[in-house]
Amino acid sequence: MCEIKEVQAIYSFMKVKGVGIARTNKELTSYKQQIGAMWALEDWLLSVLTTEQKAEYYAQYVTVDGLKIKSNKVHFNTVLDPTYPAALKNLLRLNTPPVLSMVGNTSLLQNKTVGFSGSRKVSEKGIAITRDCVEQLSAIPGVSIVSGYAQGVDKEAHYAALATGGSTIIVLPNGISSFYVRQDLKEVWDWNRVLVISEYQPADKWSVSRAMTRNNTIIGLSDSMVVVEAGLTGGSMDAGLRTLEDSKPLFVPMYVDYPESALGNRVLLEKGAQRIGRNRQSNRANIMALL
Repeated sequence: MCEIKEVQAIYSFMKVKGVGIARTNKELTSYKQQIGAMWALEDWLLSVLTTEQKAEYYAQYVTVDGLKIKSNKVHFNTVLDPTYPAALKNLLRLNTPPVLSMVGNTSLLQNKTVGFSGSRKVSEKGIAITRDCVEQLSAIPGVSIVSGYAQGVDKEAHYAALATGGSTIIVLPNGISSFYVRQDLKEVWDWNRVLVISEYQPADKWSVSRAMTRNNTIIGLSDSMVVVEAGLTGGSMDAGLRTLEDSKPLFVPMYVDYPESALGNRVLLEKGAQRIGRNRQSNRANIMALL
């Protein structure tokens, strides 16, 4: 893990007007290539700012010392760290989140991962499919579930994983400072089997654009994706389309009669998603294809 002063320097640099994620990554790459010059990271970042930008940097300086979630310390991982998820950098390149804030079991990032996305207003059929797939996947050692933190499919996926002794990775659409354990997950919660991740600065609030951008991180952290139910528009459809664009395996249920919450499933299947099959002997979803 990185030093807190480096995290604070990166966060503060990103808050300067006109900097953004892509430029931050370019400067961090240059810094890494010039590491022999023995520059401190903050000195390097300040050297590329104008006088006005330096003033803004100091005026908006971000402090994250001692940040905790309940009794758990928040850890930070930057793109400079060898432990930063390589799959995320390979997929997002210059749009890679420069810093990930994390609380929980960071070793889960080494596991095989299956991402889940779907409607907040998922149908009963969709809930059953989510539970079936996640329960089976969670019984396999070294497999973790990845999803967001919304109602519907996200919550059902996390609950099913934890309730059956599996592990799960939660990817937030907001800063980690506002994270809390949902009431309906408390009975199965186990920090040894949970990792919470945010790509945003600790105090950042939820927004539609952040939720959409967060989908890229879920996809990047997942070896394959399952979209249980997608509407014709919205976040789940966006996650499915982006998965296909990124040439990652995408699995979608096919319904005899599609509920409104799953009208986008047909579109994703037509565009190349693979149908989640059913094992004739067990009458359960064929989850081995997801791996």
